Amino acid sequence: MTERRRAPFAFIDAPLDRAEHLRDDPAALARLWADGRVLVVDAEGRAWSDDQGQLLAPPCASLGAMPTDALFLGLRGEEGWFALPATSAVESGEPPGVDLRTAAGQWPGFEATAFAQARAVLHWRARHRHCGACGTTLAFARAGWLGRCPGCALEHYPRTDPAVIVAVSNGARLLLGRSPGWPPRRYSVLAGFVEPGESLEQTVVREVFEESAVRVRACRYLGSQPWPFPSSLMLGFAADAGPDVPRCNDELEDARWFGRDEVGAALRGESGDDGLLLSPSISISRWLIEDWYAGTG
Repeated sequence: MTERRRAPFAFIDAPLDRAEHLRDDPAALARLWADGRVLVVDAEGRAWSDDQGQLLAPPCASLGAMPTDALFLGLRGEEGWFALPATSAVESGEPPGVDLRTAAGQWPGFEATAFAQARAVLHWRARHRHCGACGTTLAFARAGWLGRCPGCALEHYPRTDPAVIVAVSNGARLLLGRSPGWPPRRYSVLAGFVEPGESLEQTVVREVFEESAVRVRACRYLGSQPWPFPSSLMLGFAADAGPDVPRCNDELEDARWFGRDEVGAALRGESGDDGLLLSPSISISRWLIEDWYAGTG
C-alpha cells in the first residue's frame, strides 16, 4: 500500500540520513552494500520500476560487488541505499523506467525523495566528466560525491542552482504567469534563477519586474524544495506589490492578476472548461498559491 505523503510538496519527505562521515570509509560502504538496496537510473533520468510502475530497488548484492561508480545516498535506519547509472547495473534486459515527475505523484514520499537525490547527483556526474579548468577526465571519490582532477588537482562538487519562486499579491489578487508550451489555461507563480552577486530578495524584485513589469515592495521567505530538473533548489517567497498592470517580456506568454474566487475555484477543480488551471500538487508553486489563498479568507 502506498503511504500518504505528509509533506506539502514532493522531494522533502522522509529523507535519508546522508551519513556524510561514511563517504570516506570503503570498508563501511562495502558492508552496507552487502545488505543494502540500489536505485538504478537510466540515461533518460528514469528509475527502474516493476510492472506496476512502483520502485524496483534490488538488493545491492544481486548486482555483484560494489561498482566503483556506485553513489552512496545514505542510510534508512541501518540499511544502506545506493544509486547507479543503468549502464553499470548487470541485468539481462533493462526493467521499465519511471520518470521523476510521475514518481513524485505516485510513489511513497521516501522513495520519491531518494529518487530525486539520486537523479540530481547522477545527472551532475554524467555531465561533468572532465575538469572545467584543464579538461582532464575526473576521478570520482567520496562515494561519488567528489570529482577530483588528476591533472590540476581541482576538486568538483555537485552543483545546485538556486532559484526564487514567488507568490506576488497586491492584497486582493495574485499575480500568475503563463509560459509558452504549457497546457492550455495553465498558470503559475513567477520564478527565476539567482544571479552571481545577488541576494535572494534582490532576485525576487528583479525577476518579478523582468517577467511582468510589476514592482515588488516587500517579500518574505516561506520554504524551499529541491527541484532536480536537473539541479535547481526552489526558494519560495511571498511578496507584496502595487497595482501595476502586468506586461510580459519574451519569457512569458501572459501574466495577469487573478482574484480569490478564480484561484479558489481552480484549487477545488471547479474552473470548468474555460477556467484557470494551476500547478500540480507535487510542486512548491502550488503550495505557495494555496498559502496565499488560505491567508486571504
